[in-house]
Amino acid sequence: MRQIFEQKNLFCLPWAQTILGTHLNGRVNFMALDWVTRVNITPAMLGICMNRNNASYGAIMNTGEFSINLPTVDMVEKTDYTGLVSGKNIDKSKLFDVFYGELKSAPMISECPLTIECKLSQSVDLPTHTFFIAEIINIHVDDKSLSEGKPDMKKIRPFFLTMPDNNYWAIGKNVGKAWSAGKSLRKQN
Repeated sequence: MRQIFEQKNLFCLPWAQTILGTHLNGRVNFMALDWVTRVNITPAMLGICMNRNNASYGAIMNTGEFSINLPTVDMVEKTDYTGLVSGKNIDKSKLFDVFYGELKSAPMISECPLTIECKLSQSVDLPTHTFFIAEIINIHVDDKSLSEGKPDMKKIRPFFLTMPDNNYWAIGKNVGKAWSAGKSLRKQN
């Protein structure tokens, strides 16, 4: 028998865990972020959502730039820490080795095999959060994390956040090829 999940929010879905990189009051700042989604193909854009009380919210509003960094399972402890403490009170700038690409207010994490430089395009105020839509300026991928010139999730080893159980999960085995696994059903109809 199916039950109605009483909490009317998206905490029932798994989310890829990332680390947001910003410049906060002239210094590097990081925040654990799992509200990330694709929003446009050309130009390539993504969206992130955050509470306006977060220090990173002000950083994005001030600079119009940020990075999305995809950590490995080996980085769970540091990733979680970036979400436990606020950049308003704690300097998180020395947690990681930082590098920059084209954008000077989008610090990227060297230890993360995949990083994305983003330039703010627009923001949408929601009742409790703000949805930022940003153009992807560049995607940086560590050579060791590529297979046939494409990011390889087995090599990157990302992890996911699930709520309301508040757990991190490693990516599992491949179970099918997108836009291919269902082709046999198409032929039947």
